[in-house]
Amino acid sequence: MTSKKYQEVKPSMANKAELIEKVAAATDLTKKDATAAVDAVFSTIQDALANGEKVQLIGFGNFEVRSRAERKGRNPQTGEEIKIPASKVPAFKPGKALKDAVK
Repeated sequence: MTSKKYQEVKPSMANKAELIEKVAAATDLTKKDATAAVDAVFSTIQDALANGEKVQLIGFGNFEVRSRAERKGRNPQTGEEIKIPASKVPAFKPGKALKDAVK
């Protein structure tokens, strides 16, 4: 018998369109207005991260830009060692309330 390390999670919302539908239903907005609201939130977060700012949503979590150092890697086709340049990546750290809600 194999033990499951993680419980299977079934998504109730799979994409942006479903998120918009739920926002529209929860707020009595039209789908057009809900789409504008969701797009505005995503755009605002993206713009802040592009400017190197941190977005803190109390109770939900933090969006931030993290720096990744230069590192060595391998070309999987040739096995040749390559240098992967330093980069910046977006990251999300969930807040306590979100972590507790998921437990």
